[in-house]
Amino acid sequence: MIIHLKETVNADQAAQLAEKTQAQHFRRNGQAILIISSSTKEVPDILQEYTDEYFVMVSDIQLASRTYQPATREVTINPGTTVGGNTNNTLMITGPCSIESWEQIVTCADMLKELGITTLRAGCFKPRTSPYSFQGLGMEGLKMLAQIREEYGFKIITEVRDATHIEAVIEYADIVQVGAKAMYDQGILRTCGEAQKPVLLKRHFGATLQEFVQAAEFVLSGGNEQVMLCERGIRTFETKTRFTLDLCGVSYLKEHINLPVILDTSHAMGYAYGVPDLTRACVAMGVDGLLIETHPNPSEAKSDAAQQLNLNEFRELYQSVQSIAQAVGRTVI
Repeated sequence: MIIHLKETVNADQAAQLAEKTQAQHFRRNGQAILIISSSTKEVPDILQEYTDEYFVMVSDIQLASRTYQPATREVTINPGTTVGGNTNNTLMITGPCSIESWEQIVTCADMLKELGITTLRAGCFKPRTSPYSFQGLGMEGLKMLAQIREEYGFKIITEVRDATHIEAVIEYADIVQVGAKAMYDQGILRTCGEAQKPVLLKRHFGATLQEFVQAAEFVLSGGNEQVMLCERGIRTFETKTRFTLDLCGVSYLKEHINLPVILDTSHAMGYAYGVPDLTRACVAMGVDGLLIETHPNPSEAKSDAAQQLNLNEFRELYQSVQSIAQAVGRTVI
């Protein structure tokens, strides 16, 4: 249940009421909002005199549900880029899986500038499956991305691996990416909930849609409503591709969930040859954004080499999606 308290209820009163009812709470435009388990179907007696309006929910997908807020939320990425809402924008995010050197990231940045793309991705803290694989440049990488933003004016998205460096990523990034392996990390999710900065939450490859969106609820219920969902493929019985991109799940999210949806075709396919066709299919679905890995020389990439497009391949893909986006009433930005 979601309860909007009367605007006369101050912050201290709201906190006390939340504690007494075991509710999550935050403030929006001066109004306190309490979120209680969806198993609650009537406003608790203690809240009756303080309640302005309330919403009975069928599951613990609450703040993200279109039952509560029918329109897709608009996420603002400073300065001046918006996703979701009524914008009809499809945000193109590209760059290497990992930032590996200054020369590498500058080469990618030059391509983005050439094409007019304004959002650059690159991993600094890498949650690798093996402890012996390249783990990322860490703070050195973050500082290089900050310099790239200063020189090119890009928005920067980079991933949080664990809670040890989340504050640094929040400080340096314009969009905080919570990767698939961190989707269940409540420390990361709650910290993101306290930060008024856009968050891109990736679906774990073993998570149901219910679990996926409930992870987003941790961020939303902390007061940060700037959340985007990223479908990046789930693990199935298939072994010929890295994962299986759940486009059926994307249809569910678009119909029932009020958060913008981004598609990561690189991780889903796992092989560069299939990324362009898969991306074009996603654009035809009218999604809010795309996340595609590109590298000046994929064969030398220190992580996810097989799935990254070289720069010419990406240029061809980028040009090919323009007409598809236009056909479904969207603009790639």
